[in-house]
Amino acid sequence: MSKTQPRRHLRSTLWIYLSLIVFSLVWLLLDRAGVLRPLENLSVNARFKVRGPLPSPLKLVYVDIDTASLNDLGNFPWDRAIFKEVCEMLVEHGKVKAVGIDVVFSSAGVPNLTDLTRFEAGQTAFGTYLFDQPPVVLAASYASGSQVAADGSIESRSLPLVKDPGSLRNRPEVPEWPLGQMVFTPPLVGLIDTLDGDTRRVPLYAPAEERAYYHISLELARLYFGVKPDGIHVGPENIELVRPDGTLAQIIPLIDGQMLDINWFSPWINSGNPRFPIVGIYGVAQALKSQNPEERKLGLDAFAEIAEDFRDAVVMIGPVDPLMQDLAPTPFDRIPVPKVGVHGNLVKTIVSGRFLKSPPPWVLPLLTLGLNGLMVGLALSAEGRRGALLRLLAGGLFAGYIASAFAVFTWFDWVLPMVAPLGAALSTVFVVGAAQLVLAQKQKSRIKGLFGAYLAPSLVSQMVDSGQEPKLGGVEEEITAYFSDIQSFSTFSEVLSPQQLVELMNEYLTACTDIVQAEGGTLDKYIGDAVVAMYGAPLPLTGHAHRACVAALRVDKRCGELRDKWRSEIPQKNWPDLVTRMRTRVGLNSGRAVVGNMGSVSRFSYTMMGDTVNLAARMESGAKSWGVYTMCADPTRVACQAVDGGEVVFRSLGRIVVKGRKTAVPIHELVCLKADVTDRTLEAIATFEAGLERFYQQDWDGALAKFEASAALELRQPDPAAGVESNPSRVYQRIVAELRAAPPGPGWNGAYVMREK
Repeated sequence: MSKTQPRRHLRSTLWIYLSLIVFSLVWLLLDRAGVLRPLENLSVNARFKVRGPLPSPLKLVYVDIDTASLNDLGNFPWDRAIFKEVCEMLVEHGKVKAVGIDVVFSSAGVPNLTDLTRFEAGQTAFGTYLFDQPPVVLAASYASGSQVAADGSIESRSLPLVKDPGSLRNRPEVPEWPLGQMVFTPPLVGLIDTLDGDTRRVPLYAPAEERAYYHISLELARLYFGVKPDGIHVGPENIELVRPDGTLAQIIPLIDGQMLDINWFSPWINSGNPRFPIVGIYGVAQALKSQNPEERKLGLDAFAEIAEDFRDAVVMIGPVDPLMQDLAPTPFDRIPVPKVGVHGNLVKTIVSGRFLKSPPPWVLPLLTLGLNGLMVGLALSAEGRRGALLRLLAGGLFAGYIASAFAVFTWFDWVLPMVAPLGAALSTVFVVGAAQLVLAQKQKSRIKGLFGAYLAPSLVSQMVDSGQEPKLGGVEEEITAYFSDIQSFSTFSEVLSPQQLVELMNEYLTACTDIVQAEGGTLDKYIGDAVVAMYGAPLPLTGHAHRACVAALRVDKRCGELRDKWRSEIPQKNWPDLVTRMRTRVGLNSGRAVVGNMGSVSRFSYTMMGDTVNLAARMESGAKSWGVYTMCADPTRVACQAVDGGEVVFRSLGRIVVKGRKTAVPIHELVCLKADVTDRTLEAIATFEAGLERFYQQDWDGALAKFEASAALELRQPDPAAGVESNPSRVYQRIVAELRAAPPGPGWNGAYVMREK
């Protein structure tokens, strides 16, 4: 070895350690600038999922403003007397400790109502009830962005941040909260804001000139502990909850003098989150106040069944219907779930005292430089016989830090930084590896007498011709909309464990999605168990109605195969019988619809909307009423048969007027593919459609005879063990019996008016 070689090696080593420092500083600066926050959040999500759900430290019950409640009570805003009666029943009869309502009852949310007098009367009744200071916390928020000042000008509204003195000046002092007839300040108002609209960090209070506004979760925890309003003591580093006797109920550490990170206890769908629809609670409340003894008796019986669920509980009332758009992903839930869970989990965090803890700021650079230095030292020493062992040790050190971060989070609720230390270590190790490779290449070059180094040419990426680019905004296209849903899916979440539910849904959704996409469909979204797709957008698709029909029937057939598979797995996976009866309903409709990017230039999110889409959704939900599992409107049948008149076997189901429409729509069952049809099925269809002709002629006896004959030929006979509830022949037997008893008037066109969506 020449004398210059040790000097070259020393210079290379110095450059490597300089790279260590530079890369560490770069990653630390990226972390400080917030660039790494999304990655760090993903790492925290992984820690929550590995740790798993925690047992609830208190009885916390969700009362859902769900789809069923909106269908029964109407769209928002409801008569606020409804909330008064629900809260009154929960407090007086249910003996709950506290009720939080995740709805901002502001004047901004009141449209031009036809019965404004009744609405104001309900608001006054609710306000009068609140004036007696029940343990009911109303929602307040700074998130609306602006408000009208006393002089009529518009003032911007933003969350006042303690760490940002500028945000405390030139702003409205109060958040948006109940106005209108509630001219007094409700005794309990709680903020529902989160930092940047996320589901991780929450301001526990907002300072104002006359008073501080506390978060709804803090107010609920205070009521749970039996702490009076003046028992909340805010300090620069923590909030103390002090009982009237002077004992300390809880010490809550603050981040930036105001914030608290949520320690999520469970995903939204979890046995530790008992839930009741608000319409059910309201119905019990009305029955309990009824003057009819029989109705009161029914109310008492119904209440007795749920009384123990509410006794000494904290109740969160909030919107869960997807159309109310109060959804967000959580560390446990990748698909957005109701944000009312934010407040429930924060209450659990405060009551349990299991606060997420982060190391002091100086720990991050120490960890980053320390881990980086150890990794580089081991990498530089990885030569000769012990090289493999040292590389294994370096890998073990890297994995060990990850395992330690997960372990201390699971056992001690500590959140160690991961992205910056690991990113810096990987970056520097990559540089070390590259440097060692260069040194080795130089050595070989010297031995061979070659000078210089040669780099392989860069690979040129090939552009994928995707055809027409999606257009920003909405464009009208001819499409076929596809909606599918699992029959009685809510029952599945009651009988399956979270792990079983996830496994089942992953397998089911994978199968459905593969078929939809194999036939050229574009997946729009998942909504729980529902699959929404479109055929014909964003790229034109020839014969899209035919493809959608084939996909629907393939999905139905594939679900039958899955049921057989799950039935064979019962001994190993303990599937309940409900799984082997799982049925999927599919609804289709074709026509003009608006499709396009509903997000931004930088983040495309294609979806569809319009009457065509709405009718497709009604085809799926309405299939249950007709005893079928795949149903389409007439435009889809016509377009499908125009492509191939015989591949898909249809059965006419008559004409219906769906809820929300006035004109009748011909509907059809997608029976099966031609390759799967039997003579019995064809005979059943012919007999049924002959009965339908007599039905239109008001020949009730002739129609009933045909429907009775076709009922015996139906492929799907009612069988609870197979998940089959009815079939079209039996449905029409019931309809004919109704019309024969009460014949329709003149001008009847044979259309059946749907009473449900």
